[in-house]
Amino acid sequence: MVEATTRKRGRSGGGAARRAARGSAVVETARYIERNIPDLEILNEEALQIIEHNAETVLEEIGVNFVNNPGALERWRQAGAEIDGERVRIPRGLARKLCATAPSRFTQVARNPAKTVEIGGRNLVLAPVYGPPFVHDAEGGRRYATIGDFRNFVKLGQMSRWLHHSGGTVCEPTDVPVNKRHLDMLHAHMTLSDKPFMGSVTEPSRAQDSVDMCGVLFGEQFVQDNTVMTSLININSPLTFDDTMMGALEVYAANNQACIISPFIVGGAMAPVSVAGTLTQVLAEGLAGVAYSQLVRPGAPVIFGAFVTSIDMNSGAPTFGTPEAAQITYGAGQLARRLGLPFRSAGSFCGSKLPDAQAAYETANTLNNGLLAGVNFMLHACGWLEGGLVASYEKFVMDADQLGALHKMAAGVAVDESAQAMDALREVGPGGHYLGCAHTQAHFKTAFWRSELFDYKPFETWIEEGGRDTLTLASERVRKLLASYEQPSMDPATAEALDAFVAAKKASMPDSFM
Repeated sequence: MVEATTRKRGRSGGGAARRAARGSAVVETARYIERNIPDLEILNEEALQIIEHNAETVLEEIGVNFVNNPGALERWRQAGAEIDGERVRIPRGLARKLCATAPSRFTQVARNPAKTVEIGGRNLVLAPVYGPPFVHDAEGGRRYATIGDFRNFVKLGQMSRWLHHSGGTVCEPTDVPVNKRHLDMLHAHMTLSDKPFMGSVTEPSRAQDSVDMCGVLFGEQFVQDNTVMTSLININSPLTFDDTMMGALEVYAANNQACIISPFIVGGAMAPVSVAGTLTQVLAEGLAGVAYSQLVRPGAPVIFGAFVTSIDMNSGAPTFGTPEAAQITYGAGQLARRLGLPFRSAGSFCGSKLPDAQAAYETANTLNNGLLAGVNFMLHACGWLEGGLVASYEKFVMDADQLGALHKMAAGVAVDESAQAMDALREVGPGGHYLGCAHTQAHFKTAFWRSELFDYKPFETWIEEGGRDTLTLASERVRKLLASYEQPSMDPATAEALDAFVAAKKASMPDSFM
């Protein structure tokens, strides 16, 4: 087992302590969000029953394809499905019955036990952007991502107070061979962060490497008894389950590791243009995927996912932050809760090429939609730019800062004796002010959420300091965070064993960029 992060102790007392706390490289990660606010339910009972009935009809009459995967077809045949070539038609009710063995919530263990997360129920776990081949920063512009960029993003995630999860492919390191880069990426997550992380899904053998590396990190038996990875399994919408993703799912499910079963839908291109039609397809695909994980191993932890956006009918480009996508997210959350499954959706989605006003509007819409939709695992919570093609350094810290507002909003409204503030109302009375009253003095440090990035200074001070915009402030914050980063401690023997595993695996195969 690995050791938890060692925290430095600074001087105590007065301004010195406050300055030391602000300058410390160690960031206390907030606990995963526990919602104390209601979910927004946009569909009534009649609409939900119609969508559920239609999804079962899709599975029974149209079916889904499991391509290049004879083993999957045989599992379905034995479960009672009708097999026609690679088409699987699932009798009404069978998929839902199989889904019943999936847990409604599960624990993902982090190497630092204090950062272990609970996925499901009223909880929300936030993870960073996933998958972009490009990165962008204010100095270097847009460029292909490298393993150096990948490590930087893992460090930024480790130092982000409001991120609970290190994520997976925070960017695609194109300077490392395709068949080997998963080893370097996992090594970075395991050594540069002590938060939970995701495994590789680009080939079943790479999923197995992920399980094996976790065996080195946590212990082989511990991995079989506990969930230490949550990995993304995308469905090739419409209604197609490819052998690569299903092969990775089979590895993870067999080893008690969690999978996000997630349709990847651009409305109008990979699903109908209507909200109800898209939700029908999302539910059908989710039911089939979750059910298949339970055929591999009953009780395997899974998350019902919904990555949905719309399309610009003029350019064909995906659009984000739209009302239709919000309606689908809210509806999918209701469907997931009726299945008793954890729900993944939303993120810092935007189509903008820069961290500008468009990016901010679209991102704010999707982040708040996710909070209100009852999302349990939010991938892409920070750093997403240009429709997911780019991981942005500046937007990463801008989004990560805004995640603090989600924490505050999710906490709800306190009405205990202190929150009622009757003592303050009596003390101040008519015509006074509350700045100096005892209640304000007791609570001013924690009463209001405050951005750690935005500029709140008077205009004159702002001008004197160079009139810096948010992008400039974010660039400075990226530099400061990376300069002050400290690697979390790890047992030296474990670190050596991980290094040796990666070196041996990379030496055992020739480089391949395919």
